[in-house]
Amino acid sequence: MRRWAIILAAVGLLLSGCAPEDRYILIEGDFTEHGGDQEQPGNTDDPEDTPGQDDPPGPEDPPGPDNPPDNPPQADPAWQDYIDYIFDPATIAEVHLYFQLDEWNALLAAYDAESHTKEYVTCDVTYKKGTETTVIANSGVRLKGNTSRRRPEVGSGGHVSPGTSWNHIHFGLNFPKYFKDDAHTLKGVKKLYLKWFKDDPAYVREIFCYDMMRRAGIWTAVYNTYIRLYVKVEGDPSETYFGVYELLEHIDKQYIKGRPGFLTEDGNLWKCRYPSGLNSYDDGLFCIDDNSPYPTPYELKTNTKNGRDAAFIQIKDFIAKVSGKTGDSFYQWIQQVTDVDLLLKTYAANVVLGMWDDYWANANNYYLYFTTSDRYDYKFFFIPYDYDNTLGTSNFFDAGRRDPLHWGNDENPLIAKILGYPDFKAKYVGYLKEMVAESSGLFHYSAAVPRIRAWQESIRPYVNNDTGQDCSIDDRPASWGNQSDYRLLTDGSNNFFRVKTATIEAIQ
Repeated sequence: MRRWAIILAAVGLLLSGCAPEDRYILIEGDFTEHGGDQEQPGNTDDPEDTPGQDDPPGPEDPPGPDNPPDNPPQADPAWQDYIDYIFDPATIAEVHLYFQLDEWNALLAAYDAESHTKEYVTCDVTYKKGTETTVIANSGVRLKGNTSRRRPEVGSGGHVSPGTSWNHIHFGLNFPKYFKDDAHTLKGVKKLYLKWFKDDPAYVREIFCYDMMRRAGIWTAVYNTYIRLYVKVEGDPSETYFGVYELLEHIDKQYIKGRPGFLTEDGNLWKCRYPSGLNSYDDGLFCIDDNSPYPTPYELKTNTKNGRDAAFIQIKDFIAKVSGKTGDSFYQWIQQVTDVDLLLKTYAANVVLGMWDDYWANANNYYLYFTTSDRYDYKFFFIPYDYDNTLGTSNFFDAGRRDPLHWGNDENPLIAKILGYPDFKAKYVGYLKEMVAESSGLFHYSAAVPRIRAWQESIRPYVNNDTGQDCSIDDRPASWGNQSDYRLLTDGSNNFFRVKTATIEAIQ
């Protein structure tokens, strides 16, 4: 019989503050290593490990499409207005960041001390759209990125002015970081992500990907658009124009609240990074968001204070079932805990777009949202994330010609297991073929190229910038990729849209 998890946590440790080990929860009982005669949660070799037996039922089924909660969340009536205003594709707004000298130097010092710092400093943000200007004083700003991280100012020490040598970098904006009031939002939005086009000389890959997902009805896709970014540090003779950036919606509790499809607002949101293959539940893989510069593969973003114990138990049990269940047990369980159609459509889009740095291939770049904190009664949602390495920019394999039915590493088992069932596989293939069909207007060359040309022409006058970096639009993949011949706009045998469409059309 399955043993209840025993949470071992000394009261003194819980009260001791911010020691690094305090981020982890030691769980014993259900979560043992695979092998030997140890009992494995989710292992269907155990005759008692079937839905309804290993998962003691709660008072009712978990919220889901066929079982909405008694009080389902209602969309903020103003939320879509916020989204439409900020992510309006018809206007390329301006974002101006103004730093006091000591704050900018604090940002440089934080990077010098730890390149992956999450430390915030203050700046004044001015947002200009058409004739309307919004100023948000004393906002929080920090550096973002993983392999793209670098010092925003070349050199060492404090700010050099004049004659500053700048680097393109990613910024995270947190308007109410220091003052939690309505004045410290942008039309109600609290956080935004400013991203430079590091791996995309075409200035269009992530713009295209999220746009196609939304067109396909994948409502979990974030909103994004182009903006023009300016930076000024106190004492500089003038602003520095950083050029065209991508503005992205931040995946957080506000993102969840803005989408009633998530069914609840107070569930567990996890950011999942390499190696988050849903194939191990070792204690060292899990942490809470505590400002650590090097979080573990599974990082809890919500309920980090009072709800973390339950969240850790829940996700470990979830991973145990993903990796351990087989046959009819997995088939029934996966339909109970997620919207399989939405998951298959999301993954079909992921593969169509050539996203190799993903869950299936690289155990990386996604979020999970669990609608409750109950160990058994929940729905989970897979949230796509980070689509700049797509549309021909790839590593490991040729993302245009790779078999969509064997896209990744099956040691990351979730998608491969689902596709092992003929009805799920048929739906997945159907979504693939629908997305590349000319009639859908989603991915086919005849629809994709006009959209890309229109986006590029809208930003072309603004791409040249004062940093001297990324000053032109070029139709090629990232320089480090393994398929340098792919093109987006030039028709022919190396056009990514043509190659990918042919690969999918060949599926029997």
